[in-house]
Order: sequence, then structure tokens, then C-alpha cells
Amino acid sequence: MDHNTIALLMFSTMLLMMLTGQRVFGAIGFVAVVAAFWLWGPGGTQMGFGSVMKLMKWTPLLTLPMFVYMGYVMSESRLAEDLYRMFHVWFGPLPGGLAIGTIMLMVMISVMNGLSVAGMAIGATIALPELLRRNYDKLMISGVIQAGSSLGILIPPSVVLVLFSLIARQPVSELWLAGAVPGLLMATLFVAYIVIRCKLNPDLAPPMDAEERAMITMREKLRLLRAGLMPVFIFVAMMVPFLKGWASLTEASVIGALAAVFAAAIKRRFTWQVFKVSTENTLKITVMFMLIITAALSFGAVFDGLGAGRAIEDFFTESLGLGPWQILILMQLSFLVMGMFLDDTAMLVIVAPVYVSLARHLGFDMIWYGVLYTITCQVAYLTPPFGYNLFLMKAMAPKEFTLPVIYASVIPFVGVMVLTLILVMIFPQLALWLPHAVLGR
Repeated sequence: MDHNTIALLMFSTMLLMMLTGQRVFGAIGFVAVVAAFWLWGPGGTQMGFGSVMKLMKWTPLLTLPMFVYMGYVMSESRLAEDLYRMFHVWFGPLPGGLAIGTIMLMVMISVMNGLSVAGMAIGATIALPELLRRNYDKLMISGVIQAGSSLGILIPPSVVLVLFSLIARQPVSELWLAGAVPGLLMATLFVAYIVIRCKLNPDLAPPMDAEERAMITMREKLRLLRAGLMPVFIFVAMMVPFLKGWASLTEASVIGALAAVFAAAIKRRFTWQVFKVSTENTLKITVMFMLIITAALSFGAVFDGLGAGRAIEDFFTESLGLGPWQILILMQLSFLVMGMFLDDTAMLVIVAPVYVSLARHLGFDMIWYGVLYTITCQVAYLTPPFGYNLFLMKAMAPKEFTLPVIYASVIPFVGVMVLTLILVMIFPQLALWLPHAVLGR
């Protein structure tokens, strides 16, 4: 059996196992270990063990539990509520103002967590009831919360970019900086869409009524501004030492976690229950990601050993005669299709052994390609029928948010994401300028 057939058999077996409902890491790791034993004998089983050792020696992975813990402390201690209240008071008088404030809230949660699920949880529990109470359109509410929460996997400290850095062997710091400008650009385009849409149809997002505005004094606004800016100080305390070179990436993540605990303690909200829930959830998410990464590294080692990546490159370039940009566009389109059926982690471990190697051979900048991949993962979070955020929204939202409503609400926001993807493809400096300016890359 030639290596191309073996690679195809591995790939199809893995997909089949995932369709049976097996856990992602179990399906991928099983195929990797069995294929290694089949191809290289008993010695091949060391590939899995070697992947675990590689993971344990990769110090940037220590940032994962720190950032996840920081996000949960912010959520469980209700510091995020203060932030949302600030946005509500300052932007509520504008048409669509509360939706704009929700996007800004999601940006702030993103810079403190790096996961989409944290933004979804906060949006569904804090923003959604307030938006409903103010007669916002259900399509607008659902779309804003889902799209805004997806920013967590692009804006640093993105956990998805941490995973990509390990698979692609690229510096996490450069990937994070590369994701910042495209992430803020996407958030700005979300706000622009909301403003334009509400100008055309003000009934979608009515502003705060005059009576309520009159009850809010400037003193109250300034008080809320101080309370709401606490998360900003946490982010500054974490990122300034890192960017100045005073602390390593891992040390900066610890500073961020300690700053979140300190902020919650000042507010007298760091209770035993907050500590317990934050710690337990951090442990669950960290272990899940470590198992998935270990399985992905094992699978990638076998795939690389077969030379499957090179074979696929030869198929595109020699058999089909496609140029690098044509291949890149096909890769992104295939991501979009897979995103309708798989989540971002499954996409990463399934296609990374192929696409990362292929993009590198084609001469593309891997930092820039990592941003393209992550934006496509955002789209995957929102594309029916199996987008991750779609089901989270259904689970957290009231009954009147049916699946047809949830599916329809994301269409314009997916369009904005695709527009951002195209802009970053056409203008690579949107992703590469900040790493160059900060790190001299």
C-alpha cells in the first residue's frame, strides 16, 4: 500500500470515528497510535509518548490555565457586569447603543480570556436579558452575542492561536500580536454594521428612553466608568511587562491571573465559591485541550512521517497545475465547508498536519496564515448546521430563540467575518505590522 493510500485511510478512519460520537482526542489519538504501530512496529508507539513529552516541555502552554482562570474569575465575581453596566449607561442613548456596548464588552472579555465560551456565557446571562427588556429585535440580539463572543479566539490572548503555535511551531507572542489588529478591525466592522442597520431600521434596537436618561447623573456615569475600567487595568498590568520585556509570556499570564483575583478581592467578591468554580472549570478546560493537543501531535508525526503533506502539495501544484494563491483560496474555502460540521479544535487537528505543511512549502508567512486560519475558525463557530456558538446560544437563550432565529441571525455577521478574511488576505500587513513594530519581526 503506497503512502498516499495510507494517509487517506488514516484520514477517513478518523472522520468515521468522530461521526460515531467518540471524543475528539480519543478518535485522533487512537488512529495515530494504531497507524504508528502498523507502519513502524512496536517502536512506533513511542510517537505518542514523545508527543506527551514535547507538550510537557512547551512552556507557553502554561499560559492556557492562567488565562482561562482569569476569565472565570472575571465572570464569577461579576466584574464583567460592572463593565456592561458602564457600556449600557454611556452608549444606551444611541440607536443600537446597547448592541454596540455588547460588542465592546466582548472585546474586553476577549482580552482577558481567549475563549469564545466565556463571552457566550457572559453575553447570555448579562447582555441578553437587558437587550430583551429594551425590546431589541431577537435576530439582532442573537447575532450580536454570537458574533461578539467569537472574537475571543482571535484577539489575544487567544487559546486557538496557542494551539496553532504548537502545531505550526511558531512563536505565540507573534501570533497574538498578529491577531490584535484583525480582531479589532472585525469588531469595528461589527459596530459599523449595527450602526448602519439601526439607522435604516431604528425599531431593531431602540435607544434608552428619555426618562431613564434623565435619572442617570454625570456623577453616576463617572462612577460606573471607574468601576468598568477595572478590567482595562488588569489587561494593562498583564501586557505592559510582557511587551516591555520585563516579564516572559508565562510570567505575564500569572500577573494577569493575580490581577483578576486582586480586583475581585478589592470588590469583596472573591469568595470561596468563586475560587472553587473558577478552579474546577479551569482544570476541565486545560485537561481537555492538553489531551487534544497530544492526540494532534501524535497524528501529525505519523502524517509527516508518511510524507502526506508533500504528496498533497504535488497533487495541487503538479497534477492540477494551481498557483500558490489559488491553493490558498481553496484551503480557506474547504475550511468554511468543514466549519459547517466541525468545531475549531477538530478542524485544527484534522487539517493542520496537511495545511500547515502545505502553506509552509508554498512560501506563505506562517504568522499571517495563522491569522487566516483563526478567522476561518470564527466563521466555523457561526456556520449552520453544527456551529459551536449556535448550540451554545440555543442552550443558554430563552425558548423564543428557536434554531431558525439563531441560524438566521448570524448571516450578516458571517458576511462581516468573511470580509475581514478577504481584507487580511489582500493586505497581509494588517496582521504583520504589529509584530514587526513591537518585536522587530
